Amino acid sequence: MGKYSTPLLGFMLLCCLSFVTEAKYLKYKDPKQPLGARIRDLMSRMTLAEKIGQMVQIERSVATADVMKKYYIGSVLSGGGSVPAEKATAETWVNMVNDLQKGSLSTRLGIPMIYGIDAVHGHNNVYNATIFPHNVGLGVTRDPQLIKKIGDATALEVRATGIPYAFAPCIAVCRDPRWGRCYESYSEDHKIVQAMTEIIPGLQGDLPANSKKGVPFVSGKKKVAACAKHYVGDGGTTKGINENNTVIDYHGLLSIHMPAYHNSISKGVATVMISYSSWNGKKMHANHDLITGFLKNKLKFRGFVISDWQGIDRITSPPNANYSYSVQAGVSAGIDMIMVPYKFTEFIDDLTYQVKNNIIPMSRIDDAVQRILRVKFVMGLFEDPLADLSLTNQLGSQQHRELAREAVRKSLVLLKNGESADKTLLPLPKKAEKILVAGSHADNLGYQCGGWTITWQGLGGNNLTTGTTILNAVKNTVDSTTKVVYNENPDSNFVKSNDFSYAIVVVGEHPYAETFGDSLNLTISEPGPSTIGNVCGAVKCVVVIISGRPVVIQPYLAQMDALVAAWLPGTEGQGVADVLFGDYGFTGKLARTWFKTVDQLPMNVGDAHYDPLFPFEFGLMTEPTKDN
Repeated sequence: MGKYSTPLLGFMLLCCLSFVTEAKYLKYKDPKQPLGARIRDLMSRMTLAEKIGQMVQIERSVATADVMKKYYIGSVLSGGGSVPAEKATAETWVNMVNDLQKGSLSTRLGIPMIYGIDAVHGHNNVYNATIFPHNVGLGVTRDPQLIKKIGDATALEVRATGIPYAFAPCIAVCRDPRWGRCYESYSEDHKIVQAMTEIIPGLQGDLPANSKKGVPFVSGKKKVAACAKHYVGDGGTTKGINENNTVIDYHGLLSIHMPAYHNSISKGVATVMISYSSWNGKKMHANHDLITGFLKNKLKFRGFVISDWQGIDRITSPPNANYSYSVQAGVSAGIDMIMVPYKFTEFIDDLTYQVKNNIIPMSRIDDAVQRILRVKFVMGLFEDPLADLSLTNQLGSQQHRELAREAVRKSLVLLKNGESADKTLLPLPKKAEKILVAGSHADNLGYQCGGWTITWQGLGGNNLTTGTTILNAVKNTVDSTTKVVYNENPDSNFVKSNDFSYAIVVVGEHPYAETFGDSLNLTISEPGPSTIGNVCGAVKCVVVIISGRPVVIQPYLAQMDALVAAWLPGTEGQGVADVLFGDYGFTGKLARTWFKTVDQLPMNVGDAHYDPLFPFEFGLMTEPTKDN
C-alpha cells in the first residue's frame, strides 16, 4: 500500500473538517437568518416527496411516528372529539403530540409538523378546559378587548396540551338562523364580526408595528397559529342549508362576507380555511379566482390556505366520486394544505402523479410549501418543536373561568322584564321563602355548552367536563334561608300547590353541530314549551333560553313575566345567576334579529320586509342592586 505525502494528508484533513462544518451549519436552522433565506435554503434541499408531505394533514387516529417519518407528513389534527384518551390530562396530550413530533424530527431534514385542533369556544375538545360562550353570545358583548382576552386564554389552554394551532376564529356572517353553524357566527352584521377579529391578536399575539401586510405572525410558545374560516360566504347559503350554495352578486359577497377577512389578514392571521359551500354554484374548494386571485393576490395573504375536513372530496357530487379530479381542482385553486384526513397515501400518490405528469405545475407545489414553511418558521416551530409541561396549570384555570363568567354576563340579552317599566321582575330577590327552578336545561352542563364540546356534536348531562350548571349557580347565589326546589318538568298542580315566590325556567335547544343543526322550524326542544306553560301559568316566572340562535318564542311570550336569551354560555353558568339576581346589570344587545315566525326568514337588519319580534340591537337594561 503506497504512503500519502504529508501535504496530501493535510489537504484531505482540511477537506474533511470543512465538510463536517458544512454539515453542521444549515442556513434554514439558523434563527438569525432572514425568514426568506431560511425558506429558500430549506426548499432547495427538499425532494418532491418531502414537499408533498408538507401539504398533507392527517387525523390523529391514523398518525404514528413511523407514518410521520415515512411520508414526511406536514400536519396532524384532532377532529371533533378525537382525543388520546377519555378525560385525558394535559400531560397525556403533550406526550401524544411530542411522540408524533419526534417522528417528524427524525426525517432527513427534520421539518417539524404542526398539530391543529378546533378550539372554537375555548379548548373545547379537552376535559377540564374552560368552555367560553359560543360566538353567537360573544357578538352580543360588542367588546373586542374581552374577545381578545378570550383568545389569549384559549391560546394558553391549547398550548398547555402541546398544541400550537387552533382552527379559529369562525368569521362567518350568518344571514339565516336555520343554519346549523349559526352559533359559530358572531353576528348577522359584518361590522360586529369585523370587530370580533380582535380574537386573532389574542390567539397569536399583537402584530409588530413594522409588519408587512399579509405576513403571518405568531409570537412564541404561549401563542397559537389562528385560522380565519370558512372562506368565503359560508353564512349566506340558501335557507341556511349547511355546505350549500350562497347566491349573491360579487358586490354582496365583498360587502357582507369578505370584510372580516381584510381585518384578519391585516392582523397577521396565519391560516385561512376554505368553506364547503359554493358561491353561485361553484364550489369554494375549487374556486381559483377567489382563493388565488383574491385572497392571495389581491389581499396579499402570505400564510397558508387549508381545506376543510375532506373538503376536496366534496368538490364532486357525490363526494369522492372522482378523487384525482378533486386533488387537481383543489390544489390548482390554491389550497396549500389538505385536511385529508384519513386516506393520505391515495392523496400523496395522486398529487405526485399529477406533478410528475405536468398536470399541476411545480410552481404551485412550491407556493404551497413556501407558505406552510413560512408559518412554521414564523411561530418558532423549528427552534421549539417539542412541548413541555410548563403550561399545564393553565388548563381550566380559575382566572380563565372568571373571564368566561364575565363573558357570560355580558352576552345575556334581556328581552322582556315585566308588563311595564315599573312592574319588573328582574333582578330577582335573593331572599325568598321558596323558589322553583325548572326546565330541561337548568341542570345540564352539556346542553349549556352546546355542540363542539368534548365531542363534535356535544353531549347532554353533567359528566362531560367540569363546570357550573345554572341550577347550581342559583343555589350558590340566593340567600342561605331561601329554599330552592328543582323539578325538571313539573305539572301545573305541583306548581300551584307549592306557593313559590317565583320560578326560573331554563329551556332551549339540544346540542348539535354543522349539518345536524340545520333546522327549518327552529323550535324549542320538548318538553320546553309545556314546562313554560305549566310553570308560567301558575307563578311569576323568568324564562332563560339556551340556544345557538333565535328560536320560536312568540307563542309563549305572553305567559312569561321575563325572558332572557343566554345563547350557549359554556361551563361558567354562574355568570347567568350573577345577572338574574342583580350582582351585575343586563347590558347585552342582540347581534342577531329575533324573528316572529320562520316563514319570515331570511330576515336581517336593513331588509325591506324587516318585521322582527325583537330587532337587531334590542336589549333591556337593568342596574345592579346594592341591597341584594
